[in-house]
Amino acid sequence: MQSVCQRVGTCSSCLKRQLNGFLGLVKWQRRPVPACVKTIYSETGKWEKSYGLETRKRVENWWLPRIKEQFCRISETDKSRPKFYVLSMFPYPSGKLHMGHVRVYTISDAVARFQKMRGMQVINPMGWDAFGLPAENAAVEHGLHPASWTQSNIQHMREQFDALGLSFTWEREITTCLPEYYRWTQYLFLKLFEAGVVYQKEALVNWDPVDQTVLANEQVDDNGCSWRSGAKVEQKYLKQWFIKTTAYAKAMFDALSDLPEWYGIKEMQANWIGDCIGCSLDFLLKVNGKVTGEKLAAYTYTPEAIYGASHLYILPTHRLLHGNSSLKEVFQKEFIPGKDALTSVTAVNLLTDQEIPVVISAKNNFENFLDTKIGIPSTSAEDAAVAKNLGISFTEVIETMPNGLEKVINSAEITGMTRQEALKAITQQAKNKRIGGDLTSDKLRDWLISRQRYWGTPIPIIHCQTCGTVPVPYEDLPVVLPNVTTFTGKGASPLETAPEWVNCSCPRCKAAARREVDTMDTFVDSAWYYLRYTDPHNTDRPFNSDLADYWMPVDLYIGGKEHAVMHLFYARFFSHFCHDLKMTKHKEPFHKLLVQGLIKNQTFRLTTTGQCLKREEVDLTGTEPVHLKTGENLQVAWEKMSKSKHNGIDPEDVVKEYGIDTLRLYILFAAPPEQDILWDAKTDAMPGVQRWQTRIWMLVTKLIEARSSGTMPNPELLNKKEKAEARRIWEQKNLVISEVTEYFTKDHLFNAAISRLMSLTNILHQASRPLILHSTEFEDALASLCIMVAPMAPHIASEMWKDQ
Repeated sequence: MQSVCQRVGTCSSCLKRQLNGFLGLVKWQRRPVPACVKTIYSETGKWEKSYGLETRKRVENWWLPRIKEQFCRISETDKSRPKFYVLSMFPYPSGKLHMGHVRVYTISDAVARFQKMRGMQVINPMGWDAFGLPAENAAVEHGLHPASWTQSNIQHMREQFDALGLSFTWEREITTCLPEYYRWTQYLFLKLFEAGVVYQKEALVNWDPVDQTVLANEQVDDNGCSWRSGAKVEQKYLKQWFIKTTAYAKAMFDALSDLPEWYGIKEMQANWIGDCIGCSLDFLLKVNGKVTGEKLAAYTYTPEAIYGASHLYILPTHRLLHGNSSLKEVFQKEFIPGKDALTSVTAVNLLTDQEIPVVISAKNNFENFLDTKIGIPSTSAEDAAVAKNLGISFTEVIETMPNGLEKVINSAEITGMTRQEALKAITQQAKNKRIGGDLTSDKLRDWLISRQRYWGTPIPIIHCQTCGTVPVPYEDLPVVLPNVTTFTGKGASPLETAPEWVNCSCPRCKAAARREVDTMDTFVDSAWYYLRYTDPHNTDRPFNSDLADYWMPVDLYIGGKEHAVMHLFYARFFSHFCHDLKMTKHKEPFHKLLVQGLIKNQTFRLTTTGQCLKREEVDLTGTEPVHLKTGENLQVAWEKMSKSKHNGIDPEDVVKEYGIDTLRLYILFAAPPEQDILWDAKTDAMPGVQRWQTRIWMLVTKLIEARSSGTMPNPELLNKKEKAEARRIWEQKNLVISEVTEYFTKDHLFNAAISRLMSLTNILHQASRPLILHSTEFEDALASLCIMVAPMAPHIASEMWKDQ
């Protein structure tokens, strides 16, 4: 039993070839037409004339499991065939699909079906971004273990996906909270650690003084209070883990020019990264001539002039004045509010060995997110003024030649170089010594990945009093989460309550040690999942490089605009890093992006309180909606669907009323993918696509009735006018094929594609009875129409095709 997608997809390599060869596949034959039997052809071999509600249900119930079986069948990767990797951003398993999910996954499903029909080897994988705070909150509120809550939600959402007829490559399913996945997240963390791209330093966190626990940003309300205790949230310094994404800033900024298909998103990425003109360099702090063990990274816009550094400049809000630093007391004592304060602390440049004083700035802010700068008077009038006012000596290191060329002087081995040459030399030396030197901007910060949570990937680090910070050996991965059973939402990380897990032996000296109790930000899990999909069952490594090189880059990546900056940045970072490790051939992970808009519905708010009302609480009979109970006027707005706003639409209810194909067609027809859909089933869009399906079905019925009339088809019986009409149908069919193919491959304007298919449907409905009976052009156009409908409405298309 084959659907239109499979039958056509297996016999040709592109849509036009399918259509050109179609007439050879179709046999004209007489078939009896049933009178009034409510059935479908696939079940009984009898054709139902009208496509009403009951017929639609029978069609979709029949084809749903068959299409899934055909599309999702496991197959070995054939590297000799052209591939298409379509990927929609995987969901958090919240337990229930919403219309936003339906939109993004309907788009990816339609693209996957289309590409498979073209003869491509397609993967359209699905998985679960399964770690995260909601599962832990459920554990606190309902006594459910995060793993149980998550697995139950995944099971329910899988059933919902299946009910929508979505053709995911389920054989490649991944779940980020399972050890077989996060083992490799930990593996990549260790690779980053080895490369010096992971480090620990103090950073501010949200602290609940009542519950004595760290809060995520989303657990702090608009008034700055804890969502649970109601206490005013404080800012507290804790040691946190960071990934040094700034080390790849310049490479990632430059690589944006190789992404022509990132319409509108490239600019957002470039703005997030910023102009990479300077770098940070590492300094060792001393007080009264004694080394303190404190290291500090400081930014400069002009690394080539580093030998002319006069001082290190920190803000009054710097962690050294407020955290747990051994120098905190010294800095606070020597701080002078509103003035530049020269301190007794000095900083030794680990590249040049120069020792310069640390100055606490009179300013409250530097440029963008900087809190530490290197003062270089030769390249900054402001730095020169600070040095002179504080009596700090400095050396001029830039000389302008008569021809205007600037050269470096008084700068050891880089003396005599042009500024550009010196910039390259200094930054390379610093990178070689792993003490900075990576060109970055003044606005990009390193990625803080520490979370004081249970339900996340454990950080594979062991703390030993003798050996210090020790990575877990690769052979000991995964570091599996312990089975914590009590969650209170108070106190330290729940991992602290599992002493048998926390207490361990040092891998190096075998002495007593402690595991790291922070877990990773869930963005780490989703920063490399697209690579795991290429080889999801590999137990020896994160993925096979040959398979990754075949499938990557993702040909089309689909998701919401809210992920256009952070997630894409982190995903690009991991891809660049894996490329540097020679794990992948491609630097950039995503060839083309499709950023879909929101699905919005009306909200009705009380003007007095701002409370959102349910639709059944609103009187819509008048010119303006009012509160049914009080008659109060309401604020009406189009907003993103949300349970709390009472404006959500349950996809299951829509499927029950209209059917799977109708919902799919509505989603694709209501607006171009990038635009928001304003949901209202009473407008023309939903009834419109319903009527269109009925009209296509009527065309097939007309063809069946004509061929069952007892008259054998004979094109020679057509008169001149009818032959000219047939010629016009043939021309229109070819034009529509060309346009719809372009809509699917270039612009993804599915609404425009459906509109053109509707116009072809109208043209075929105008065909005279002799044309339907005798014309090969009519049958060819109708067959083409069924094929082009199939990626978007596979169930009705398969049934119509089955009868051909």
